[in-house]
Amino acid sequence: MEFSLGREIKPTASQIIKKHGQWLLPFTILFIIAAWEGIIHWGKLPPFILPPPEMVLQRLGQSILDGSLLRNTADTLLEVVLGLFLGSTTASVLGYLLAKSRALERTLSPYLVASQAIPIVAVAPLLVIWFGSGMISKVLICALIVFFPVLVNTVMGLKAVPENLNDLMRSLDASPSQMLRYLEIPAALPVFLGGLRIGATLSVIGAVVGEFVGADRGLGFLISVARGQYDTAMVFVAIFTLIAMALGLYGVVVLIERKLLSWQHDNRK
Repeated sequence: MEFSLGREIKPTASQIIKKHGQWLLPFTILFIIAAWEGIIHWGKLPPFILPPPEMVLQRLGQSILDGSLLRNTADTLLEVVLGLFLGSTTASVLGYLLAKSRALERTLSPYLVASQAIPIVAVAPLLVIWFGSGMISKVLICALIVFFPVLVNTVMGLKAVPENLNDLMRSLDASPSQMLRYLEIPAALPVFLGGLRIGATLSVIGAVVGEFVGADRGLGFLISVARGQYDTAMVFVAIFTLIAMALGLYGVVVLIERKLLSWQHDNRK
């Protein structure tokens, strides 16, 4: 405990969280399970409405043993990764062009913004009709939902490059490729990776939406089948798997960010 001029300095909330943060996640999980059990007990809900945690855990074990969960998870994960790669790559290339050309930005921006007014659930059936119910339509849906946030962050990151640094690179007769490699990419990378964090979680939503519309595999398909059979425990298993997938992809982006932006953390120290 710290003291200053005879008075006790109480620790702040951030200091308490930092000191005891390792207990926050287990406590939260235990609280959710207890609340879950309490709702079932006091509401006297049947399992097909809200299954108890032990039934969900048992269904998880069954789905792992029969291979259905792992097989459908692998299909959804592949769609998500491919869609995330396609959407972020396309968005970063177009974002660079928009940031470099004011005329192109003025021409395309209204259409890009207007496209976000169309719900992805309205576009998904068209893509399934045009490209079939296989993986291609799901990858395209994921790419579309990832595209806009990564595009916006790419443009913002490139436009945030300090003008004095641009002048410095020009005074050194830097070529456009050198400007891109040594100035623009490092300067825009933090904002770009912030958009990629958002895209990593949204891509999971895109894959599930596509599988709801038309699919014969994937976690979205698994949820549809379980819902039709009133297998609510399996629905919970698939939902928790999707949450774990989104958290995992978000964590991968965070690790990439720490690796690529290690110089920022060194400077803060």
